[in-house]
Amino acid sequence: MEPEEGVPLWRLQKLPAELGLQLLHKIIDGICGRTYPLYQDYHSVWDSTEWMHVLEDITNFFKAVVGKNLSDEEISQQLDQLNSSHQEAIMKCLKSRKDEIKQALLEEIVDISSSQLQDFDWQLKLALSSDKIATLQMPLLNLHLDVKENGEVKPYSVEMSKEELQNLINSLEAANKERKCRYENGFLCQLVQKDTSFSHTEFLLKPW
Repeated sequence: MEPEEGVPLWRLQKLPAELGLQLLHKIIDGICGRTYPLYQDYHSVWDSTEWMHVLEDITNFFKAVVGKNLSDEEISQQLDQLNSSHQEAIMKCLKSRKDEIKQALLEEIVDISSSQLQDFDWQLKLALSSDKIATLQMPLLNLHLDVKENGEVKPYSVEMSKEELQNLINSLEAANKERKCRYENGFLCQLVQKDTSFSHTEFLLKPW
């Protein structure tokens, strides 16, 4: 049975099963800052409009399931209308590259210097060692940000351990200090340009 339109990744069903794993890995490469797959390699499968939807759908899917730290069972439920070959390829990619995708999500959150935070929400939960024995393993933080970029509000969601949260905070603080330093240096340069008679011009333009 063909998956219905609107089902997650339903367009992927048109791709021959033997090409699925390669495409998925290339899209994850793109998520991680490398090169996305090229349309010319898949023009016989999708038209250009479909291709853009395929890239967007798969990218958003990987970001969502990794950011929310969904279990294998929860992921499989979203894929149950795809053929078994595509399901297996997706699960293999997630198993081998989940940490890479998560790191890319954290870097996206840090790299929002030109954006505005519209809203945020967080939830703390405890990870258990098994479904049957409620043994405390570690606290996990679910962080959701709504960020405005070029007039468009984009959601970012990621689940982090205590160590990952601290690393994110450190990265945000470092990025904030860098932006503040750039602003202050730019402001000083503007003062120099406006007042050419300023006696300490040479001092201000020296590296700090």
